[in-house]
Amino acid sequence: MDVHEWVVERGGIVHRAAAADAGYDDRQVRAAARAGLIEILRHRWIAVASIADDLRTAALAGGRVACVSAARRRGWWVPPNADDSLHLHVKPGSAADGIPRPFAGRIHWTRPLAPPSRHSLIESVEDSLAHVAACLGREDALVVWESASRTEHVDPAALRLVRWRSVRARNIAEAVGGLSDSGLETILVTRLRAVGLVVRQQVVIAGRPVDGLVGERLVVQSDGWEFHSSAAQRRRDIAHDAELRLRGFTVLRFSYDQIVHDWATVERTVLRAVAAGLHLPPRAPKG
Repeated sequence: MDVHEWVVERGGIVHRAAAADAGYDDRQVRAAARAGLIEILRHRWIAVASIADDLRTAALAGGRVACVSAARRRGWWVPPNADDSLHLHVKPGSAADGIPRPFAGRIHWTRPLAPPSRHSLIESVEDSLAHVAACLGREDALVVWESASRTEHVDPAALRLVRWRSVRARNIAEAVGGLSDSGLETILVTRLRAVGLVVRQQVVIAGRPVDGLVGERLVVQSDGWEFHSSAAQRRRDIAHDAELRLRGFTVLRFSYDQIVHDWATVERTVLRAVAAGLHLPPRAPKG
């Protein structure tokens, strides 16, 4: 396999040290570059022409993809209103002279929390979380952190052991429960708790966990059907809701649009249910 094919197989960009470890010497790399099959960025990275813009820019800057940009790269759930420009992490004192000008994104000039892999153009999980805590509002940041905990299989207790440098990051680490199945669930539960409700997550009722349980019998569910569910999943959700009602639970299911764009209606509906006592256990019969 020639060096071009090898780079393509590894995502289109690799560190030159990784190429050397794989047995490709400088002569082979330079020959492929002269032939136009690859290009060498800042003497450190070997890339093909089709490499993604964010990785190319990070390599040219001598930095790494960071913050919400790294979160999207890792497959974490990022709120739709979050900044979609490129975020880069560059060490303090670095010239970063390879960044295209003007640069419409954001550069984080911070000392790394965790030593990044020399062969990666994406910053560490810990640094991504720290930058997300600094860039996003608390609720949106918590959504990302919860998704990271689930996606990266990081126990919330482990997050609390990290020596975070900001009060906001430490506070978010304390709030991560690791129970949310989706970012939408995190938003729903966080906002209901903010108005004083005690919400338990992932309580198993009738054989399946529910997103939130208020009191003893008010179930609140977040419905990401438009974006995340199959028709089969939708049928299972409907069947489960019916079983919950047959068992005496009140079920309130809210859509993505309601939770994200019409929260006032969601909050009012849940509070009306609480005011009606629908979260309380059934009254014992008289006599």
